[in-house]
Amino acid sequence: MPDPASLLWRRGSDARVMLAAGYALLLQVAHPTVGAGVTDHSSFRRDPWGRLLRTLDFTCTMVYGGPGAAREMGRRIRAMHVGIKGRRPDGRSYDALEPDAYAWVHATLAEGIVAAHERFGRPLAPAERQRLWAEWRSLGDLLGVDADELPVDWSRFRDYFDAMTRETLAHTAAVDEVLDALARPVPPALAALYRPIWPLVRMPAGHLIGLATAGLLPPQLRVRLGVPWGRRRAAELGLASAALRAATPLMPQALRITGPGYLQWRAGGVPR
Repeated sequence: MPDPASLLWRRGSDARVMLAAGYALLLQVAHPTVGAGVTDHSSFRRDPWGRLLRTLDFTCTMVYGGPGAAREMGRRIRAMHVGIKGRRPDGRSYDALEPDAYAWVHATLAEGIVAAHERFGRPLAPAERQRLWAEWRSLGDLLGVDADELPVDWSRFRDYFDAMTRETLAHTAAVDEVLDALARPVPPALAALYRPIWPLVRMPAGHLIGLATAGLLPPQLRVRLGVPWGRRRAAELGLASAALRAATPLMPQALRITGPGYLQWRAGGVPR
């Protein structure tokens, strides 16, 4: 289990990692099985903020919640996927617990952490990437992820990731649902005090997350998924990335490690 000495504890909840949330989600729903399950069974279209909070609940609990809470979260996640079954648009049956699809979802979250630090924060050295992957891979045991489905080290992970993006991921209906939600973010449930400021933050925040999502995708996958890109967007992302990296020395500890504070906030309930 991660502890304060682990790399995952120290680097897994940097506030800038949130910029890779859309990227990780697109990688997930581009898997034909995951995409079909999201389209058929998920509330993402109605409640994208709820989906985001549930993902944060999962990741923060697994890393910062302690052994008991992490085991319970892993059990709940596995149980939640038991009934997610159906038929893909190509007529093939799917099951959310198919080993390759279930493991892929787990793997994309580690990829998001590493990619976000590389682009926006404090890039991990090769040995740190290996260490973080080993720590994240071990959490798969609590979820019932088949260890044989995940590479044993980071160099093999890159081969696995490249093969998945090249041979398996596709433009599913769920990809369009995610891209639409990112392009036109709906307001979250906010306390009355904060509702007036939503229009002020929606456009810049949504634009930055959209840039990050598109910019982190491998170029060939970006084309396959129909994600717009070009020199102007690349330049914008480059400027934003440089500013975020430069901000590292000024960031308080609470923004470098947000997980414990997030769990405290969630324990008190979501403001309405």
